[in-house]
Amino acid sequence: MAVPEARRGSLGPVGLVLTGCVSVQFGGALAVSLMPRVGAIGVVSLRLLVAALVLLVVCRPRLRGHSRTDWGTVVVFGIAMGAMNLLFYQAAARIPLGLAVTFEVLGPLTLSVIASRRAVNFLWAGLALCGVFLLGGGGDGLGGLDLVGVAFAVAAGAMWAAYIIFSARTGRRFPQADGLALAMTVAAVLCLPLGVVEAGGRLLDPVTLALGAAVAVLSSVLPYTLELIALRRLPASTFAVMMSLEPAIAALAGFLILSQALSWVQALAIGLVITASMGAVRTQVGRGRVRKGRRGPG
Repeated sequence: MAVPEARRGSLGPVGLVLTGCVSVQFGGALAVSLMPRVGAIGVVSLRLLVAALVLLVVCRPRLRGHSRTDWGTVVVFGIAMGAMNLLFYQAAARIPLGLAVTFEVLGPLTLSVIASRRAVNFLWAGLALCGVFLLGGGGDGLGGLDLVGVAFAVAAGAMWAAYIIFSARTGRRFPQADGLALAMTVAAVLCLPLGVVEAGGRLLDPVTLALGAAVAVLSSVLPYTLELIALRRLPASTFAVMMSLEPAIAALAGFLILSQALSWVQALAIGLVITASMGAVRTQVGRGRVRKGRRGPG
């Protein structure tokens, strides 16, 4: 009887994380629909600005009593967060959302393979490469995909890997979500001037502001809150595996909101990358080396 009770106890946090995943990806789909108004950089600026303001009000982080190393860590964390968002939304403006997230997830997957240093993870890396090969049209170009968009997505994945590393370091140096609030503020300050240059006064349009606030809530505030609650009872390994499902959720959001249909080959490729990501996570769990790291874009 104890096992079924434990399973029932895990349904709550699992449901919260799934809700957060869905919120992130549907927020990303809404962001893509907002891009014709203010451009990709304008959307990023609005999202980060609103999210930073909300987190500052809710967390009220303490500014004194931190060392130079603490501030250096949180600044680098904020830079990685801002760069990750800028690169990802540039990719989402050029290629389907599900494919953008699939290419992006290669960053954390590569980090997991390198960190594990186990031979079996080369199997997962090979499986992921098979998925990329299929997305590339079986080696015949990239199946008509925008190469610049693919490059942006891969670069966003590299920043996602950096985000995970500095998220962990920031979490060890700042209490609760203080470091996240400060890093989000750094990212917003860095990206806002770029958004103003690209969109100018269009950022102040009431409809644009409302949609930007919705993107911030769906993609940052709501998922961060749900996951913070869930991770109090959910093993990090389970959380990491569930994060691997995001390419599929992104593809669903792209289909429902943006009418971005995928071919069966692309769907199979996404499935291979998801399987590789889950396998790498589970291998890393076996060595007791899983770390939690929430990403920003989507």
